[in-house]
Amino acid sequence: MGVVAERTGLEEGRMIGCAIPALKRVLCLGAHSDDVEIGCGGTILKLISRTPGLEFLWFVASADEERRREAHSSARNFLKDAAGAEIRVGNFRESYFPEQWGGLKREIEKLKSRFAPDLIFTHYREDRHQDHRTISELTWNTFRNHLILEYEVPKYDGDLGQPNLYVPLDAALCARKTDALLKHFPSQTTKHWFRRNTFEAIARIRGIECAAEYAEAYHCRKIVF
Repeated sequence: MGVVAERTGLEEGRMIGCAIPALKRVLCLGAHSDDVEIGCGGTILKLISRTPGLEFLWFVASADEERRREAHSSARNFLKDAAGAEIRVGNFRESYFPEQWGGLKREIEKLKSRFAPDLIFTHYREDRHQDHRTISELTWNTFRNHLILEYEVPKYDGDLGQPNLYVPLDAALCARKTDALLKHFPSQTTKHWFRRNTFEAIARIRGIECAAEYAEAYHCRKIVF
């Protein structure tokens, strides 16, 4: 008796990427002006290049005047080829988000009332930065029936977890993301971790974990297949 093999989309141990046909609207949530770009900038660029007609609502909760300008400049750059984009930047007090829960909740509820996303990017729920963690908790508190991907932001706390969803990036796309970060956020370049090799290193490690050159990784807690 022989064995009949059927092609299933898995070839030589490598997973073949699949599209999400219904993906039309994407909501990006970040506590600070560079969080979305660091956590999922490469994925956003890849989605835009492969999904015609994609619309974005991009929300940054906290920024002073300098970082507000940086946030708008960077978001416009990342979203320049999207079919539609709205960029909103708040002025909540940085590092005190837990105390501002009510105001943040009202602001995110406003986003929900004006935009019905098919996909949401937000912070990792176990992120040790209190602002990041608050935005993640409010995301799940507000959006109850959505595909939510939690991105990661490397930092001193050493809180990177074990992600379960990966988006491979090629070298050119990884470089494009990193170049944009260094160009659009000059206020952050004095920080010891805000370096090209930081962003390349985490992308390379996540690439190793999914058998790709580079990658961005996410925590996907709930998905309907």
